[in-house]
Amino acid sequence: MDGYPGVIVADPTKQQERHYYLLSELQTLVKDLPSSFQQRLSYNTLSDLALALIDGTVYEIVQGLLDIQHLTEKNLYNQRQKLHCEHQALKQDLLRKHKEALQSCKSHNLALLKSNQQAELEALEIRVREEQKMMDKKIVAEMDQKVIDQQNTLEKAGVPGFYITTNPQELTMQMNLLELIIKLQQKESQSGVM
Repeated sequence: MDGYPGVIVADPTKQQERHYYLLSELQTLVKDLPSSFQQRLSYNTLSDLALALIDGTVYEIVQGLLDIQHLTEKNLYNQRQKLHCEHQALKQDLLRKHKEALQSCKSHNLALLKSNQQAELEALEIRVREEQKMMDKKIVAEMDQKVIDQQNTLEKAGVPGFYITTNPQELTMQMNLLELIIKLQQKESQSGVM
């Protein structure tokens, strides 16, 4: 199995040494987490996580998931910005038309024109709010789906603590586990272990 360069898993002795190394590093990193989460991460959970990390595949999976998440976030941000710009252009166009209408309006129609223009502006603002609300709901739904996809992928990869859930405490625990994995990966990359 191809893992990170320098990660040898064929030799049982080296595999055991790597497991102990990863477990020790995880135990050190856990100390940086809030105590409520430290208590939930048993020795067995950390040991199982260390086993899952031995060949480096989980690091690659997590990095891939992070890349996908960042691209998704950037895409959704750009979609929202595009909608915002479209709304600004609509409002500017409406205000320009109103200004032109006011300049060519006869004085006896001025009150009616202003009333109609105010109604048009309010209708546009309502439309803008509704479209923004729909876009925000779409963004939340898409990010929720990304979380489910990530949980599913990590569960299938055999990473302990990962399964599909919407429970806020479990989600926070999973985020802490991901943080441990990422920090350990960074530490190994910097020290040249990998």
